[in-house]
Amino acid sequence: MRDIALSPSPSDSETEVETPRLNRRQAAKVRTRQKVLDAARQLFAERGYEPATIRDIAKGAGMSTGAVFANFQDKAELFEAVLATDLVQLAETMKAAAAAEGAVRARLLAALGAGYHGSLEQLPLVQAVMARSWFQPVAAEMRTRQAIQPLVAVVTDTLQAGVREGELRQDADVRLLGELIYAAFLSNYRQAAYDGWAMEQLTERMAKQVDAILAGVISRQ
Repeated sequence: MRDIALSPSPSDSETEVETPRLNRRQAAKVRTRQKVLDAARQLFAERGYEPATIRDIAKGAGMSTGAVFANFQDKAELFEAVLATDLVQLAETMKAAAAAEGAVRARLLAALGAGYHGSLEQLPLVQAVMARSWFQPVAAEMRTRQAIQPLVAVVTDTLQAGVREGELRQDADVRLLGELIYAAFLSNYRQAAYDGWAMEQLTERMAKQVDAILAGVISRQ
């Protein structure tokens, strides 16, 4: 151990991993792909999946339909790419909200509220995701499930912290509870879409749902 401690540290040149630089053609392709994604996200968020055409997405990106198809096989693949990117960002937003101090209930509601806040302005996109989930191929469904796992993990990690801290019973089925809470979270978008519910109504309903789901596992110590 002493020999290791006295060994000289490797120089920056030895430890630093250089990021490969893109040539002009590669950089242009990355920019084109991002422009297509941005235009597609905007159209999906405004119109939903079916009304948003590749032609309109190409027009929004300021390029030809051929340029779109050079980057994505079809609209389904493009939609999946938009969804994957947005879910990563949404998971980060929810995780940051759940990191606040407080009881497990408060942390859960903070995370779920942040989730609504981060997606409510793109309600047609959320509706499109839910609608397509019933009809997409099995492979696409498996990819979607994998993509939403970070969101569910925010909930289950918060619940697990509640178990460790003694707020929830040690025998609480954290995985099942997390799935139930996430399912309730998704179900409330229907009220937002068809009944015009705003943030206040959504978070109020979510609070009641969380209380009902956790009622049987609250520690009585």
